Amino acid sequence: MKKIIISGFLVLVTLLAFTTNIISKDSKETATATSISLSGNVMDLTSGETLAGVEVTLEGCDKKVYTDFDGNYSFTNLKPGKYSVIASYISYDKSYIEKIDLTSNEDLNIKLQSSN
Repeated sequence: MKKIIISGFLVLVTLLAFTTNIISKDSKETATATSISLSGNVMDLTSGETLAGVEVTLEGCDKKVYTDFDGNYSFTNLKPGKYSVIASYISYDKSYIEKIDLTSNEDLNIKLQSSN
């Protein structure tokens, strides 16, 4: 009788572990499917020259990136929602783009005005 109870308990534990694993995989796939990205280019307003090393920040989620040598930046794995974008660079006025509603992958090019 004890063997039947122990066997039943082991089967129950195994099924529970298997079910939990399936639910966990489904949650990860759903989270991946809803993640979006924001990317773009930062350039000088007057000359159109791309700017390398510009700090681009998403306000509200504390994510920060810097533009590459071609002025490109990219944020990945974002949740859909409203974000404010701040771009700052030495000798340029800070750019503040308020409440962009991200529902899908988005491109946002930013032009900075020289402060001189």
